[in-house]
Amino acid sequence: MAFFDKAIAPGGQGKINLQLNTKGYQGNITKTAVVDSNDPKRPSMTISVRVFVKVAINVSPRYITLTGPAGQNVTSLVEIRAEKDKPLTIEADDFSLGGKVAYSIEEIEKGRVFHIRFAGVLQAGQNFSGHLRLKTNYEEKPEITIPIRGYLQMRRGPA
Repeated sequence: MAFFDKAIAPGGQGKINLQLNTKGYQGNITKTAVVDSNDPKRPSMTISVRVFVKVAINVSPRYITLTGPAGQNVTSLVEIRAEKDKPLTIEADDFSLGGKVAYSIEEIEKGRVFHIRFAGVLQAGQNFSGHLRLKTNYEEKPEITIPIRGYLQMRRGPA
């Protein structure tokens, strides 16, 4: 969101304040804003804002897409990492893709790193989307939702 002086006298100065809502982001983020003016020498300029958003829990990747040919088992992995000194606990709360996708949770480093493995067999005509929601013991992030999508990979050319 941008707030700025609407009118600036010739040769004067103005202020531009940019606000960035970092909810839902983690890591490095770059956002830009274009400033238009009636200055014939510089009618437009771009301002960049770069930030690093430190989160209590790092989820990578933040969503899963399972793709492959019909009948093939496809897998994917999500890593969940505690970024605080406090040990992290997670437990499954809601899974909307039972019967289409299976998942397992493995604690790699006690209270710090978890791997969630997703696996499924894609069927013709059965693209899907859903989620796995996890509960945590962190007040800052009491739940994690991992969106999951599955798509058949289309064949190209002769078989």
